[in-house]
Amino acid sequence: MSFVRHHVGPVLEAGDVAHAVIAAIRDRNPEVQVLDRGAYLRVTSPHRCRLDRHLVERVLGRAFRLPSDLELVMLAFSGSLRVNRDEAVWEATRR
Repeated sequence: MSFVRHHVGPVLEAGDVAHAVIAAIRDRNPEVQVLDRGAYLRVTSPHRCRLDRHLVERVLGRAFRLPSDLELVMLAFSGSLRVNRDEAVWEATRR
């Protein structure tokens, strides 16, 4: 299996919600890297990046709704995205 794009993940508008999303992503994706560009944060993980709603809520201390609350802070993303009410998963595009 060959990957067109090896690193996947969201580009988030900087702020409290973005930092909670990143903390939740780091909990499930040990190889994640975050590039801080000031106004936005580019999150990348090799091949797959998983975000669990419950972990975001734990960090934020309040409800976090998928996909709507993620859409408010996600400026772009790389890879293909699957999202339901409990998780978002970015995966590398296969060819």
